[in-house]
Amino acid sequence: MRRLFWLAMGITIGALVVRKLSRAAEKLTPQGIVAQLAEGLRDLADAIGDFGADVRAAASAREEELRAGTGLDAPLPDRPAAVLPARRGAHAAES
Repeated sequence: MRRLFWLAMGITIGALVVRKLSRAAEKLTPQGIVAQLAEGLRDLADAIGDFGADVRAAASAREEELRAGTGLDAPLPDRPAAVLPARRGAHAAES
């Protein structure tokens, strides 16, 4: 019984080691390296996209704070139309 246990343990460990080595060897092939590079570039693009979205959201929030603080979005007050004074000078005499 004891020998059977150790035999099963040896077979299991051997199978795990072979699988691990096969995966490592596959990663070192040109196709494996290209796949890893493509995955890394995809992750980088996702990270840059997330960063850009965070920057845009923060800029939008800050712009809202600044607009609220300066009153740029406040409605214009109702005022009567401005009356411009008559022009004086040579051009006024010609008209």
